[in-house]
Amino acid sequence: FIHNGKIEPLLQDPNLEDIHSIGTRSIYVVHKIFGMLETNIRFRDATELDEYLRLLSERIGKPVSDTHPIVDAALPDGSRINIIYSDDVSREGPSFTIRKFAEEPLTITQLVQWGTFSSEMAAYLWLALENSMNIIISGETASGKTTSLNALLSFVNHNYKIYSAEDTPEVVIPHDVWQRLITREVGPEEARVELFDLIKAALRSRPDYIVVGEIRGREGNVAFQAMQTGHPVMSTFHASSIEKLIQRFTGDPINVPIRFIDNLNIALFQLMVYERGRIVRRVNTLEEILRYSPAKGGVLTRTVFQWDPVEDKHRFRGRFNSHILENLIAPKMGLVDIREIYSVLDRRAEIIARMVERKIFSYKRVNDIFKRYYQKGLGGLLDYLR
Repeated sequence: FIHNGKIEPLLQDPNLEDIHSIGTRSIYVVHKIFGMLETNIRFRDATELDEYLRLLSERIGKPVSDTHPIVDAALPDGSRINIIYSDDVSREGPSFTIRKFAEEPLTITQLVQWGTFSSEMAAYLWLALENSMNIIISGETASGKTTSLNALLSFVNHNYKIYSAEDTPEVVIPHDVWQRLITREVGPEEARVELFDLIKAALRSRPDYIVVGEIRGREGNVAFQAMQTGHPVMSTFHASSIEKLIQRFTGDPINVPIRFIDNLNIALFQLMVYERGRIVRRVNTLEEILRYSPAKGGVLTRTVFQWDPVEDKHRFRGRFNSHILENLIAPKMGLVDIREIYSVLDRRAEIIARMVERKIFSYKRVNDIFKRYYQKGLGGLLDYLR
């Protein structure tokens, strides 16, 4: 059993995002540009496939069997794998799906170049993260949530202590003081460590930012408790709109009281769409959570950025109308005229646009620039870019 066997070439291909195998049919892949493609790789018969999955699962420390037919785990390279082993569960035969892990995360400048964000939106999020806002990146499967999370972490003060909690290691944080925690799902019940436990522990670790790989269950309630006690939180979530996000957070199993939802400051919603035969990701809307209003029967929100699919551009609908910029960030920055915050945003958007124009896309270079910003201020950053 050498490396990852017959799927090793697929794992080595940097242009592939996902690998799908169902029974003994051909293996399919999701290409970054061309989408779903059939390969000429397949398992000869069910015996070979069974043996392959058994050895692979043992190698990653989560052996599958008819008793434990479903496994979620990480491969040695960080890629996520889901195995469904038993024939009576997977009627077409054992199957597996691999979400590939990029060794070097994409940067915010690369995502602006590709149109996922606009430079204005990136500048808005730079201000938000510098000022410790609570942010959820939401969307459906494969919409690029974790990619955006990793890219946006460059904006967090590089002198901060970052605490991350995940089921599967996907978050990559460029900060020197990074406390990285992973759940433990094997062993007896009393030895298991869930996301719920890790986020509770975070409250005693004095982090400057808590990053949760993905909120799915009751750990979301603890994340909101962290927000309430002044610990800024950033995470990903599965919901396609602000209405659905609020419904999921206030329903089972998360059960955040609706009057506490306004502890979340910003929610952005991503899409995966096909454009001229290729896959692209776009932030569809960026929403500010204003407050809970009993009189109006719910949570008041405001759309600050919206993607126009016809022109493929992001519209800044929050200019001179942003609650987060005017009421939360401008006072923290000591601005007497709160409307001056829009000039600050414009200057930062110009900096990001200049970085894109100069093709500053590498992970190390981008993070060196923002590290310099937090050491020497905007002047030091501009000197570096000259």
